Amino acid sequence: MEVLYGLHPVEEALRSGSGRLDRISLARERSDRKLEQLASLARAAGVRLSLEPRDQLTRLAKTDAHQGVVAFLRERQFLTVEDLLESGPNPAGHRFFLALDGVEDPHNLGALLRTADGAGVDGIILPERRSAPITATVAKTSAGASEHVRIARVTNLVRSLEQMKKANVWVVGLDERGTPDYTGFDFASTDCVLVLGREGAGLHDLVKKTCDHLLRIPMAGQVSSLNVSVAGAVVMYEAMRQRRAQNRYSSVQQRPAPKPVKKPKGLGSI
Repeated sequence: MEVLYGLHPVEEALRSGSGRLDRISLARERSDRKLEQLASLARAAGVRLSLEPRDQLTRLAKTDAHQGVVAFLRERQFLTVEDLLESGPNPAGHRFFLALDGVEDPHNLGALLRTADGAGVDGIILPERRSAPITATVAKTSAGASEHVRIARVTNLVRSLEQMKKANVWVVGLDERGTPDYTGFDFASTDCVLVLGREGAGLHDLVKKTCDHLLRIPMAGQVSSLNVSVAGAVVMYEAMRQRRAQNRYSSVQQRPAPKPVKKPKGLGSI
């Protein structure tokens, strides 16, 4: 059984409709409107509720940052790469995926899941080894986004990226020595998967060789690179910006031309 804590993450788990929530424990000492709203959502979803002393919730969550809410979730069922590829283009046009090559810090993983949800990423690939698991800390840091994003867990990341390439998905890695910079890549006109590397070490050599393109984020200061979750946010939102702009342009191009205005008879030319 997976533990999830915090008001917003538990609320998002309820709203996701995943059906994984087994029961929710609320702090007996807390009584306010937000907690009442959460309890109403849980009752409507048929999720069991119980009242527990706050100290008991701290023991269950293994932290006192639970905000008086601890939930218990059934085991997560991860997707496969095939599941991700079966999804059609999203409203922004071509599909955009994210792959993480050895992100081991749960706070970085949670932040990336939150950004991926906000930027409209169509699916995320995580390796089984050398990667942070989806824990309560990850879920809390993601503000509940971990319950909304589509995640595939794979045994071999390189093999999965090769599978993406066979499905005509471009593999784009982020590397401080890459070229061009990320703004020079066209994310709008093709399916692609963005690959982010380990904290401090970047992409593994074999993963780097598998990439079709290596992009960089230009740095104006003395530090050569950004934190992986920040770097991922920069590129994901650039991809979203390009794709939304392309979608707006396509919508304008598809509008029918306005009909010419007929001149009233007898007025002659103006």
